[in-house]
Amino acid sequence: MKFLVFTDIHGNADVLDSLDDEFSSCDAVIFAGDFADVIAKKDGTPVLEKLCKKHDEIYAVLGNHDSQEFLGKLEDAGINAERMLNYTGGFAIIGSGGATFFTRDTPNERSEEDILSDYAILKTSENDGADGAWSNLIIISHNPPKDTKCDAVNEHVHAGSEGFRALIEEIKPLAVITGHIHEGVGIDKIGDTVVINAGSLGLSGKYAILEVEKSGDIFSVKNAELKSIK
Repeated sequence: MKFLVFTDIHGNADVLDSLDDEFSSCDAVIFAGDFADVIAKKDGTPVLEKLCKKHDEIYAVLGNHDSQEFLGKLEDAGINAERMLNYTGGFAIIGSGGATFFTRDTPNERSEEDILSDYAILKTSENDGADGAWSNLIIISHNPPKDTKCDAVNEHVHAGSEGFRALIEEIKPLAVITGHIHEGVGIDKIGDTVVINAGSLGLSGKYAILEVEKSGDIFSVKNAELKSIK
């Protein structure tokens, strides 16, 4: 199964037209948040409307620049992945939006405890892995986990969530798709979990491809690749 992965559009709806070939060749789309236009101080409705025309299967969360009220528009569009388990092709998908407190001047900054509560359903739902591992699970989190390439503001500063990293180490999902830290473009691992921050699509034209497969009872990442619009 092939996913087109991107994050941080920040109001640049037109950039989606540059990915038409990728939309047509993928099975589903993952968007890790920040629909809103930061410069013009407008919500992400134009991005949402164009995105929903590009593919029939989309999984999305809010960014820290998206108001929590905007989640209702994701729900109405049928693309919300926050706080709920979705299933496609044998894979499970769950998401969490916003980011931990930092500047406190963006509308969707949340406590780490609040963000982690979005995954509560994982504690009560049956998984498809042994020893408590969610081996078929893909997590979409605008806020990255601590201490990977994907949360590195620079070589000395990592801005991710320690609690989220601990959750990943506990439940061992197949893959984590994140964003928020524009400098943290990269593919990394926490244990066997693949972590991807594709970089800002809206500001730098960056995106990624994630291909996953199931062979018997084994779920695996077949390919993870960072890409840029040419």
